Amino acid sequence: MLYSLRHYLLAGLFCCSVATGLAQSKERPRDYGIRFGVLPTGPLNAITDVPGVRVGQVTIREGERVRTGVTAILPHAGNLFQQKSPAAIYIGNGFGKLAGYSQVEELGTLETPIVLTNTLSVPTAADALIDYTLSQPGNEQVRSVNPVVGETNDGFLNDIRGRHVTRQHVLTAIRDARTGAVAEGNVGAGTGTVCFGFKGGIGTASRKLPTSLGSYTVGALVQTNFGGVLQIAGMPAGVELGKYSFKENLDGSCMMVVLTDAPLDARNLKRLAKRAFMGLAKTGGIASNGSGDYVIAVSTAYQIPHDSKTPTDTLTLLRNDNTSALFMAAIEATEEAIINSLFAAKTMTGDQGHRIEELPVQRVVDYLKKAGQAR
Repeated sequence: MLYSLRHYLLAGLFCCSVATGLAQSKERPRDYGIRFGVLPTGPLNAITDVPGVRVGQVTIREGERVRTGVTAILPHAGNLFQQKSPAAIYIGNGFGKLAGYSQVEELGTLETPIVLTNTLSVPTAADALIDYTLSQPGNEQVRSVNPVVGETNDGFLNDIRGRHVTRQHVLTAIRDARTGAVAEGNVGAGTGTVCFGFKGGIGTASRKLPTSLGSYTVGALVQTNFGGVLQIAGMPAGVELGKYSFKENLDGSCMMVVLTDAPLDARNLKRLAKRAFMGLAKTGGIASNGSGDYVIAVSTAYQIPHDSKTPTDTLTLLRNDNTSALFMAAIEATEEAIINSLFAAKTMTGDQGHRIEELPVQRVVDYLKKAGQAR
């Protein structure tokens, strides 16, 4: 697919593309001795600890008004349309514009990358996903594509009505998706978001089950843009800091993406997604009236071919009785990913001079140490 030289030049002048090769913040909550739950993390404590998962991000900052971006998550490196991934979506609160829900709900499969962006850029991202899918070798006869796009509204810091996300931004995020460390905070789809009254952003975390529980990995990636009464390691940090819903006008949304290499079908992926929503609750999120809170859960353990010469599929699936540890892993990873997004995000000034301060990390750490929740 060819794009004009002018477009690339403009993109280079006005857009900062952040690849997943960039390391996470050196000062994540765990670096301060804060712990979430009891299960061990994966090596990177990121969604990319799930083998084969790739993440790409494009961060768009133009002048004083544009603060937005794109985050793309790919379950595997193959042709996602021809080799679909089992998937499910859970709606915690439906004030959102997530595209692609009904087909995932009906068929239990994902056939495109997952893209996160801002509310008014969902159609652009969906269009780019269709372009991407139709351009893949082997998809020459494809006539139907179900693009999955999630969003939160970054309109306080970002000139959202300007719709600055382009198809090329989305395609670049997909093209540049990599395994390895995932940048957090003011990057990608989290560039202009606000969480619990502080600067929000992208966050990620993972859990690795012990051998006795199957050695499976669960990874979460979140786009945080919501309110409530912030809790960190079980402590009411929002009350301590004087920022919480109904004291201030804190509303918004949270997109949560959970991937695992455990062999789950769509039914048990829906159950896994529900537990991720419990992770949001543990951070103090309240799923307010204007909040679009969605969990997209995907298994990378197997693919479902688009075409097959046989009328049946033979699958090896985890039994219901063996899913509880995965549920706990999803809760813990989602909770930690949300807090990671806050620790990584930095103070930002954006559209109309609006300014959102970063979480006062040292004050939070001192409070948690005094409460015995940090070392």
